[in-house]
Amino acid sequence: MGQEEIIASQEQTLSPTVGLFEHLNHLQQLNTRNVLDAVQQRQAKTFAPLSQGQFKQPTAADWQEYFTDLSQRSLLFWDTLRQRGDNTLAHERAGFPLLLKFDHETLLNGADLARPVNYSLLRILSSPEQSIDNQQPVIIIDPRGGHGSGIGGFKQDSVIGESLRAGHPTYFISFSHSPSPGQTLADIIAAQAQFIEVVSARHPDSAKPVVIGNCQAGWALMGLAATRPELPGLIIVNGAPLSYWAGVNGRNPMRYTGGLLGGGWMARLGSDLGNDRFDGTWLVSNFENLDPANAYWGKYYHLFSEVDTEAARFLDFERWWGSPTLLNSEEIEMIVDDLFIGNQLSGGLGRKSSGLDLKRIEVPVVVFCSFGDNITSPQQALDWIADVYPSDLALQNAGRTIVYLRHASIGHLGIFVSGEVARREHRELLGAVETINALPAGLYEMLIDDLPDTQYAVRFEPRHIADIHGNVQPARDDDREFALVERASRINNSLYDAFVRPWLRPLINEPGAELMRKAHPFHQQQVLWSSLNPALWWLAGSAAQVRKDRRPVAPDNPLLAWQALFSNQIQDALNGYRDLRDATQELCFYGVYGALDSLDGNTPKRDLQAHAEQHDKQLLEHLETALPLGGLMEALIRILLLLERDSDEPGKANLENLLQQLQILLQDHSAEPLNLRETLQAQKMLVLAHPQESLRSLPLLLPETEERQQVLAAVANLLPELLSDTATGHGFWCELHTLLEVPLPGFNLTQPPGEADVLEEPEPLLPAAPCVAEVKEPVRKTAKVKKGTKKPPIK
Repeated sequence: MGQEEIIASQEQTLSPTVGLFEHLNHLQQLNTRNVLDAVQQRQAKTFAPLSQGQFKQPTAADWQEYFTDLSQRSLLFWDTLRQRGDNTLAHERAGFPLLLKFDHETLLNGADLARPVNYSLLRILSSPEQSIDNQQPVIIIDPRGGHGSGIGGFKQDSVIGESLRAGHPTYFISFSHSPSPGQTLADIIAAQAQFIEVVSARHPDSAKPVVIGNCQAGWALMGLAATRPELPGLIIVNGAPLSYWAGVNGRNPMRYTGGLLGGGWMARLGSDLGNDRFDGTWLVSNFENLDPANAYWGKYYHLFSEVDTEAARFLDFERWWGSPTLLNSEEIEMIVDDLFIGNQLSGGLGRKSSGLDLKRIEVPVVVFCSFGDNITSPQQALDWIADVYPSDLALQNAGRTIVYLRHASIGHLGIFVSGEVARREHRELLGAVETINALPAGLYEMLIDDLPDTQYAVRFEPRHIADIHGNVQPARDDDREFALVERASRINNSLYDAFVRPWLRPLINEPGAELMRKAHPFHQQQVLWSSLNPALWWLAGSAAQVRKDRRPVAPDNPLLAWQALFSNQIQDALNGYRDLRDATQELCFYGVYGALDSLDGNTPKRDLQAHAEQHDKQLLEHLETALPLGGLMEALIRILLLLERDSDEPGKANLENLLQQLQILLQDHSAEPLNLRETLQAQKMLVLAHPQESLRSLPLLLPETEERQQVLAAVANLLPELLSDTATGHGFWCELHTLLEVPLPGFNLTQPPGEADVLEEPEPLLPAAPCVAEVKEPVRKTAKVKKGTKKPPIK
C-alpha cells in the first residue's frame, strides 16, 4: 500500500452541494422509481405461480377438505391469541420476570449499589454436557429499548447459547421492568462498569472479558468503553445505532421521525403523562409501524397457516415482545435529545459531542449490522468510524482495530433473535475472538463463506474508511437539515418546559398514569382477546376438542395456493402503503428543513474530504520531520518493521514478540517498556506513511560505521534466516547493507552486538534488490469448521 492509497481516502466521490429544488426533484424521482420498482417486483413474485400455471381448479372434495381445515385452523388461531393474552397478564402478575431459557444465578443486584439501578449481573450456569474450557469470559448486555428483558437468551439458539457452546464462562447483564427512582444513564454505565470489574476479578488468569451489546446496549457499551477503556477485552456491538443522522436517500425513513414530530418534546410529554416514567410501549409500537405488513398481517398469517407447529414459537416470542418496560424521564429525554436528535455520541466535524470520546476506546471493536435492518441501517452502524477517524492514516496512527460484518437481508430483531444468525454469524464471531485480537491496527471486513461438506470459511479483508459507504455515497450534506432539527427541538423543548410541564405534572398521579398505560391499543388488543373477555368462554374448550379431532388439509390441495395468493396481495398492499408513506415523509422532511436551511445562510457546511486531507497533511508533515530523528533503537526497530512488511504473517502477535525481544536486546540501554512501545508505534507509522524515505534516511540515524555494524548484527541475531540466499527478505537484506555501506558477510552471530568480526577482505557487495514499494495487506485468515461442532480458535 503506497502513501497515496492510505491518506485522505474518505468519500472521494462526494457530490457537491446541490440546491433545494434540485434535491427535492431528485428525491421525487428517486422515490417514485423506488415505489414503482418495489410494486413491480412484489407483483411479479406474487403472481409468478399464476403465470406458470400452478393454480388448479379445486374439486368439490378439495373444497370440503379445505373448509374443514380452515374452520379448525381459525379456531386454533383465535385460541392461540387468547393464550397470548393470558400469558401477558400472567407475566404481569408475576412481576415481569426475566425470560431466559438458561439456568442462572444472580451475582450482583443493581438495587444494592450506592446509586441503585434496575440492572443485575447474572452468571449463566452451563449444563453437564457443556465444558467451559475457554478461560476468557463473555458478557452479554441485554438491550433496553422499550421491549422486555431477556432477548439475548430467551431460546437456545442465541448469543448466550453460542457462548456456552464455544466454552466461554458466560455472564448476562439483565434489567427489571421498572427503573429505580432517579436512575440516569450515567448511573447505568457506572453499574455496568462495576459488573465488568466483578467478572474480571472472577477470572484473574484470563484475558479481559468479551463484552457484547445488542441495539441500545451496543451504543451504551461504546459509551462505557470510552469512559472506562481499561475494562473490556473486546467489544461486539450488534445492530447498534451510533451515527444517528446517517442514512441513504430513498431508504432509512426512521431517521426523519424526530424532525417531523418537531423534536424531543413528545418524549417529555410521554414522561409527564406516565408520572415521570416513559412507557416503552410507544417505542415498540413505532417499531411495528415501520413494517405494517408484518405487524398487522404477516406474522398472524404465518401463525394461521402453520398453527399446528407455529403456535409454541409465536407464544414464546409474544411473551417477551408483549411486555414493554419503563424508562425514567431523565433516561428517555437524554436518549432522544442528545443521541437520536443531537447525534452527540460520535460527534464529528462540525458537531457537538456529549463528552464521550470514542477515540479513547483501546480494544478492538466488532460491528455487526444488516442491509435488511429498518431500525439501524449499515450507515448508522458504521459511519461513526468516519466521524471519529477521518482517514485510514488517522485510524492507523491511533493504533485501533475495527472489524465490521454485514448481513445481506436479516431484519433488526433477527440480528439478536434469529437462530440461523446465532448459529452462523454469532458462532463465527465468538470463534474468531483470538484472530480479531491478533489483527494489526486498521479497518477490516469479516466475511463468512459457506463451503461444501458443512464447513465455514472466515476471512478478514482489509478495508479503507471510504469502503464503509459501499457503492452508495451520500448525495449531499444531510447534516445541515438534521442540525436544524436539533435547533428546532431545543426551541420546542424550551417552550414545553416553560408553558406545559409546570401545570401538567401536578395533574398526573401513578394510578392515572397506570390507567393510561393499560389503555394503550398495544395492551388492549391482548387484554380484550384473553380469558378475561366473557364472550370467549367457549373458545378454550372448543379448541381442545378440535386438537383431538384435527384433520389438516393435504399439502397439495389447490386452495392453499389460492389462500397464499390472497395473503400475498394483502401484504403487497400494506407494503405499498408503507413505501408511499415513507416517500412522503422524506419529501416533507427535506421540504421543511431544506427550506429553513436555505433561509439560514450561516449554516456550516461540512467538507469531509478537506477535513481528511488537512488531518493527513498535518500528520504527514509531523512524520516527515521525524524521519531523521533517532539513534540505535529507532534504527533497529525501523529495519525490523521494514522487514516485517514482507512477512507472510503480520499482526499484533509478531509486534508483541518483537517488543519482548527488543526489551531483552536493549536492556543495557535502560529503555522503559512504555517508551519502547511508543517508539515502536512511531516507527511503524513512519514505515507505513513513508516507506521509501524511512529506508533512505537510515544512514542519518546511524552516522558511525560501528553503529551500523551493531544494528545489522542485532537484526541478524533476531532473524538469522536472513543469511539464507532463498529466505524471504534476503534481497532487502542485501540492499540494506549496500545502503549502510557495510559488507554483507562476516558477522559472528555468537557474539553480542558490537563485537561482530568483519572480514579483512570482504567479498563484493551483492547488487541492491529493489525495495518493495507497497505495504503488503494482512493475510486472509481462513478456518474451516464443521457446522454443529465445537470450533477451535482460528490461528
